[in-house]
Amino acid sequence: MILLNIQSSPRGAKSASIAVTDAFLEAYRASHPDATIDTLNVWEENLPEFDAEAIGAKYKGINKEPMDPAEAAVWEKIQRLAARFQQADRIVLGVPLWNFAYPYKLKQLIDLASQRNMLFTFDGKAYGPLLTTPRAFVVYARGGTYAENTPTAASLFDHQKAYIEFWLKFVGVQEVRSLVVEGTSWPAKEKREENLACGQEEARKMAAEF
Repeated sequence: MILLNIQSSPRGAKSASIAVTDAFLEAYRASHPDATIDTLNVWEENLPEFDAEAIGAKYKGINKEPMDPAEAAVWEKIQRLAARFQQADRIVLGVPLWNFAYPYKLKQLIDLASQRNMLFTFDGKAYGPLLTTPRAFVVYARGGTYAENTPTAASLFDHQKAYIEFWLKFVGVQEVRSLVVEGTSWPAKEKREENLACGQEEARKMAAEF
């Protein structure tokens, strides 16, 4: 069993999303000691830029045309990233809320790995998924709170959860289980710690049936 653990916060031990996903993984490994955790931290992975060479390689790859050395090098890196999704039996993803959405480095990973004939198909008319991953677990960490009866109602300010879950299902994840942990930055210290602890405990419970 291979779990692809995607970390998208640069804060390390100070990160709420990493703290909650780590609690989930610790509980999962306790009952699945043979599981392999493949951790992909988007800040430490040295992701290639999705620049002219990458875009050129993309279209040449689709059309099966020869690439120049720069294009071939970046295309090989893109294939290696996609392979980590292809090989994973489960996906675990921690997503902090940045400007009411998600970190740009996570979007960079998505733009690199989500290639036609790697993670999805397109026949000119319709898209289709290429992964057959049974499920993913996603932690959405938010510094504030987004209840509907507040000035920052989730229906207006949440541009985080909908896209991530759309993308996971688009590439072939069959079931997405999510945990939203709010109030990790703005309340008083005691309340922040309580919110984080509650999130970790809920993540441990969710690991039991993952």
